Amino acid sequence: MSRRLFDLTGKTAVVTGGNGGIGFAIAKGLAEAGASVVIVGRDEEKNRAAEARLRDTGSKALAIRADVTTEAGCASFVKTAIDHFGSISILVNNAGTNIRKRPEAYSLDEWRMLIDVNLTSVHLACMAIYPVMKGSGGKIVNIGSMTSIFGAPFSEPYGAAKGGVVQLTKALASAWASDGIQVNAILPGWIVTDLTIRGRTATPDLHEKVIARTPAGRWGEPEDLAGAAVFLASQASNFVTGVALPVDGGYAAQA
Repeated sequence: MSRRLFDLTGKTAVVTGGNGGIGFAIAKGLAEAGASVVIVGRDEEKNRAAEARLRDTGSKALAIRADVTTEAGCASFVKTAIDHFGSISILVNNAGTNIRKRPEAYSLDEWRMLIDVNLTSVHLACMAIYPVMKGSGGKIVNIGSMTSIFGAPFSEPYGAAKGGVVQLTKALASAWASDGIQVNAILPGWIVTDLTIRGRTATPDLHEKVIARTPAGRWGEPEDLAGAAVFLASQASNFVTGVALPVDGGYAAQA
């Protein structure tokens, strides 16, 4: 099979929440496949550090400070990216956060914040990018979670949002296929990130439970997501849309 199927040379990719963890690993993978990469995040210091790391590898990179939970923030990053690189052909919706509590312990403000960051931001970014991709085509990759398909007693609003990401992905895939836009999702398993490290602290036996449930026998690393993202962002996936792909070491397959 030709490597050109996975070649992203000449493409511009936007990765929300791309300044660390899974987002940065995906951004780096897209850059290594040849894409120019735009990182979108709210932390200016982390943005600049991530931009510098990508540029140090010889990649074309730009960091933009924007709040993707607002229409104005999404419109702003789209305009800035196009002004800088001329086009956008790939969008990875990775921005997210979590607060671990039992369901009855969440305040309404916490519920709304978690839904906004993890789900509403995906909708808004997709709506902002649609006029750009319509006609010329494009790839949208939404980042879900194992809680998209499994319940967890400590992540009610997060799970509701990530389940919504999968349904949003299917709806947009159905609506936008005729515009040449493929919309898919990646469902990371238990990946070593700042969020999951805090989760291990809050749940002392979490590490052992994850290892026992995962056929691969380990936690994932952020870099484990890069290959799936490159596939879904490249022409290799031109006939793939509406899919939610677990990248989890077999966690979802294990009874």
